[in-house]
Amino acid sequence: MAELVDAPDSKSGSGNRVRVRFSLPAPSKKYQKAMKYCSSCATPITRRVPDGDSVERWVCEFCDTVHYQNPKVVVGCIPNRDGKILLCKRAIEPRYGYWTVPAGFMEMGETIAEGAARETLEEACATVLIGHLFASVDVPQAGQLHLFFTAKLESNFSPGTESLEVALFSQEEIPWGEIAFRSGEFALRKYFEDAGKNNGVHTHEVLFNRGKN
Repeated sequence: MAELVDAPDSKSGSGNRVRVRFSLPAPSKKYQKAMKYCSSCATPITRRVPDGDSVERWVCEFCDTVHYQNPKVVVGCIPNRDGKILLCKRAIEPRYGYWTVPAGFMEMGETIAEGAARETLEEACATVLIGHLFASVDVPQAGQLHLFFTAKLESNFSPGTESLEVALFSQEEIPWGEIAFRSGEFALRKYFEDAGKNNGVHTHEVLFNRGKN
């Protein structure tokens, strides 16, 4: 999971939207990644608005393939056992050595719940019973959407190949200053605010700072 969310400049209640600003250089207005060649026929491609469309796309003028680029979905969960939360210490970059909730990019052919369970198995060697969706983080400039589920930890756990260690933490024990990603921190805080109840989906919208500070 990439670093996505900076510290919020306001707090939200259940279901409210929080706008967050990065102190980073303004990204390009074109969110699509650069391409040079068509993946279908290897011909150089151009950018234009295809017929019947309203957005610029990468288009192959030789085979007429339109290369659509869509947001990637990151899925994760917050495994709970007896009031304690399972966290993983990252063994990979970015944010090596920092703690995170189990999460990662979806794979083709799986549901968002299946993806969250798979990521937990890969990162913590643990099986979980996925609960309800309770938090989402929109990151349009990075082309990503983060979705988080509640979950019940159902097995033993141990570090996967992407984790240095895994451990259970109470709310008071969580190393808040060592959480890898702010999207995960947002999900953790909303999880504890919900206190185990289904209070709807909390949304978090990330906006890059386009002006000069």
